[in-house]
Amino acid sequence: MLEVGNRIVMVSGASRGIGRAVVDRLLASGFRVSAGLRDPSRLAESERLMTYRYDAEDARSPISWVNATVARWGGIDAIVNAAGINPKVRVSDEGENELDEMWRVNVKGPLRLVRATLPHLAVCGHGRVINLGSLAGKRVGSNVGYAMTKFAVVALTHGIRREGRAAGIRATVICPGLCCHRHDAERRRDSPPRDEPAGRHRPPGGNRTHAAEQRVGLRDARALPVRTDALKPGRDDDIRSG
Repeated sequence: MLEVGNRIVMVSGASRGIGRAVVDRLLASGFRVSAGLRDPSRLAESERLMTYRYDAEDARSPISWVNATVARWGGIDAIVNAAGINPKVRVSDEGENELDEMWRVNVKGPLRLVRATLPHLAVCGHGRVINLGSLAGKRVGSNVGYAMTKFAVVALTHGIRREGRAAGIRATVICPGLCCHRHDAERRRDSPPRDEPAGRHRPPGGNRTHAAEQRVGLRDARALPVRTDALKPGRDDDIRSG
């Protein structure tokens, strides 16, 4: 088993929200992190943190980011796909511009980064891919466009584990509930309350994890619990819900 300090993890969407929380937790745990974000000036580099401009809509961006990471540290052990957007798209809406944008960022972005890193993940023999999904990828609310992209992320994760198993690559998709970063704040402001099936009552206290996530404000996003055990060798692929 490799020492934690020798592992290199690439994290997209690293400037805020869950992506930033993942970066902070990995650094605190001793990992070396390559943070991809549209504005690298939002994170200060250190001995174990490098930043790189990453645009999930640009097909060339993941290739140059991977090359820069390998040039600095010599390899890649894991990637965390946390970049994503959440404009509201309903079935009854006209036009497809926002849906196309979500598809490029939320689905093709992770796919392209996985493709760019696969040779390096295979060489290290214990590669890990962590995709940020959503409960919207398991049940559909008012934003059907977002749910479509997150269902696709779940499917992508299954595809990675099937194709990568022989090379020791494992894949996990994390499906959190609502947490109060910018995307969810906008969704709650713009969306009516979610309908509950007739006769169904939430138990006292509700879903504790869901309620706890709702209480965390944007400036406290880094306080969200972030587990690093999915990066440990020997752990199989899985799907986890918040």
